[in-house]
Amino acid sequence: MNAILTDIPGISVGHFTHNEYATGCTVIICDNGANCSVDIQGDAPGTRETDLLTPHSLVDKVNAILLTGGSAFGLAAADGVMKYCQEKGYGFTMGHKKIPIVPSAVIYDFNLGSQDYAPTAQDGYQACLNATTGEIETGNVGAGTGALVGKVCGIAQSMRGGLGVAGIKFPSGLIISVLVVVNTFGDVRNSQNRIIAGARTTDNSFIDATKYLMNENNTAVNNGSNTLIGVVATNAKLNGYNLQKMAKRAQIGVSQIITPAHTMYDGDTFFSLATGEIETDITLVGVTVTELVKKACFQAILKSVGREGIPAYSELI
Repeated sequence: MNAILTDIPGISVGHFTHNEYATGCTVIICDNGANCSVDIQGDAPGTRETDLLTPHSLVDKVNAILLTGGSAFGLAAADGVMKYCQEKGYGFTMGHKKIPIVPSAVIYDFNLGSQDYAPTAQDGYQACLNATTGEIETGNVGAGTGALVGKVCGIAQSMRGGLGVAGIKFPSGLIISVLVVVNTFGDVRNSQNRIIAGARTTDNSFIDATKYLMNENNTAVNNGSNTLIGVVATNAKLNGYNLQKMAKRAQIGVSQIITPAHTMYDGDTFFSLATGEIETDITLVGVTVTELVKKACFQAILKSVGREGIPAYSELI
C-alpha cells in the first residue's frame, strides 16, 4: 500500500514557498523525536548539525529536519524551526534548558526569481506552522521551488527539478517513506534507463551528461548550483549502524536514477529517521529505500512546472 512520511505516527511535514523569489523550505517535524543518521556524497554540501548524527554521539534523537533553498544563507531558516520546537517543549535536555536538534541541508537555487532572497528564520517558523499529517504537496514547492536538473552545459540548457515523495506500508504495519528535493548536475532517468529530464540541445534533444563528460574535448560548466537533498523515514526499530545503512541505501537509489551523481558539483545529502515501533529486517528496509528514492525522484520531475524559459518534463515529454 502506498504511504508517505506523514503516515508515520508522530511525523508531520510543512512547506514554506516563496514563488516570487523561486525559493522555499520544507520541514519534517518529529513530535516524539526520532533516531537519525546522515550520508553525504559529492563534494559541495551545505549542512548544519550533521556531526551530531554519528552513531556514538551524545545526542540520540532529533526533533526536526530542515531542507531549504538559499544555499548557505538558507540555513538561517533552521533558527525558526528551533524556535517552533522550543515553544513545543522539544529538545535535548542540557541543564535547565532544552536544545532543539534540527539537522539541515540546503540546495543552491539562485538561478530563478530575483536571485536576492534566501529563506529566513521566519520562513522556517512558518513552514512549521504549515506542517500537516495529511497529504504532502509535491513539485515546485518548499525546498523544491527553485530546483533545476541537467546543468552540465549551463542553466539555459537545464530543466526543472522539484520535490517528490514515495512510500510503502507493509502488512506488518512497517512504513518506509522518502521525501527528496531533486536539484542535480546530472540527468534524471526512468526505470527503462531513459533520460526524462536533463541537459538539452537547442532543439530540446537530451545531451546525455555522462557521454558528454566522457569526451575529452568537452568541459562541464562549473556553475556550482547543484545538490540533491532528502529524508527517508520509517517506523522501524533501527540502531545507529542500520540507520547509517538506510541513508547509504538512499544514496544508491540516487546513483541509479541520476547520471552522473555525487559529482564535484553536487553535495547530495540524505537523512534517515526511525521512530522505533516495528521490528523488521534491515535488508528489507535497504532494498525498499533504494527503490523508493527512484520513485520519489521521478515524481519530483513529473510534478515540476516550467519557469523563465526553463522547461519541465510535462512540456517536453
